[in-house]
Amino acid sequence: MSAAAVTSTDGPAHGVRKKTALPAWPVASILAFYPIWWALGLGVLIFALMAVPMLFLLIRRRTAGRPLRLPPGFAWWAVFLIAVVVSIGALGADPTGTVAGHAEGRLLPAGYKAVMYAALTVLLVYAGNLTEAELPRKRLVKLLGWLFVVTVLGGLLGMVAGNFEFTSPVEWLLPSGVRNKGFVQSLVHPYAAQIMDIVGEGQPRPAAPWGYTNTWGNNFCLLAGWLVVAAWQTRSGKAKFWAVVCLVVSVVPAVVSLNRGLWIGVGVLVLYVAVRYVLAGRLWIIGAVAVAGAVLGVALIATPLGDVVGARLDNGKSNGVRSFLIDRALDGFQDSPVIGYGGTRNTLGGRNSITVGESAGCERCGNFTVGGNGQLWQLLYAHGAVGTAGYLGFFAYGLWRFRRDRSAIGVAAGGAIVTSFSAMLWYNSLVTPLAFMVLAYALLWRNSTEGETT
Repeated sequence: MSAAAVTSTDGPAHGVRKKTALPAWPVASILAFYPIWWALGLGVLIFALMAVPMLFLLIRRRTAGRPLRLPPGFAWWAVFLIAVVVSIGALGADPTGTVAGHAEGRLLPAGYKAVMYAALTVLLVYAGNLTEAELPRKRLVKLLGWLFVVTVLGGLLGMVAGNFEFTSPVEWLLPSGVRNKGFVQSLVHPYAAQIMDIVGEGQPRPAAPWGYTNTWGNNFCLLAGWLVVAAWQTRSGKAKFWAVVCLVVSVVPAVVSLNRGLWIGVGVLVLYVAVRYVLAGRLWIIGAVAVAGAVLGVALIATPLGDVVGARLDNGKSNGVRSFLIDRALDGFQDSPVIGYGGTRNTLGGRNSITVGESAGCERCGNFTVGGNGQLWQLLYAHGAVGTAGYLGFFAYGLWRFRRDRSAIGVAAGGAIVTSFSAMLWYNSLVTPLAFMVLAYALLWRNSTEGETT
């Protein structure tokens, strides 16, 4: 056979392989450059923007004849997505005890959530279809570990410069009537911390670069395990040293954040990992957890951090509001148990009287958001039993399906999902926490098809 013949045969085949390959950059660029997206004012919007090229590349690969895989248990997730769309039809309903409104006025936030759920679905499918040659799992783990470092740095920024904020380029480009709206501000206006009066007037609570203190705490728990795995996988003693330094330093903003949900989440994560390792016969984990707990205890006693924890536990100002909102969410669920109301609602007044509402002098006195105090309550209220079953069923199925994955990646991914289950009692998942949940799911899925990696 001549050289020309060989060339003519290899050319088209190479072209087909190139056309069906999935580049890593849509996923990698979201994670690697997230601080930049945040500073530009794109923040969580980057997930929707990057979903467009990801969807195009998936369709191109499918039309080129290469099969497109869906994650195990995807039928559960499809049920959830259908429930999200169907429940939009109930946006015009005014549940008892909520501020009256029209479907048109509620369509924008409901549509935004639907778009983000769809975008993260694309992220899940895209990340799961990437091969080891296209995006190695170890690289994806390193990118998630990097975001934990970013979270810690953002927490330190919120501590030392709680009033730091600036107008982002995207914010500058928006008309003043649009960019001054609270919902738009939460998307495009970067700030370091939320200023609250939980244990003292004007207390900064870390939020950068995730927008809200609660989201910062949620992501802290979801990402911490990936830093450990990334350090575990490297042979560099220097990398392991700096990972330990980052974990030790992270205790400070985690405590100062006054985020009880974060503290519980870390406990759940440590307990889950310890149980998994004990069941695998790695009993050394018991000693490691005991030593780490002792060191943490000494640190809390010997430093002002212990006083911060004590002050927070003595000031449960949000407990009453949370209980009030949970009651309202369950009442609403009973009135519309199948599809919910399509979105959240604001309460009439506060928990003590319907005549007490939000005002310039008391922004937290009333008109609370039903479904805004935890993903579980939002699922029940906004999307009913069908949507809740689809959402929880998908992640629960993944935990069961991949329960035998004892690799470092498998344990970390399972820990992230288990932690998210506890967090849904007080945190909402959209957008970044859910993004990290689906990436954990994708890593479990890829481990099952490409072989477990340590």
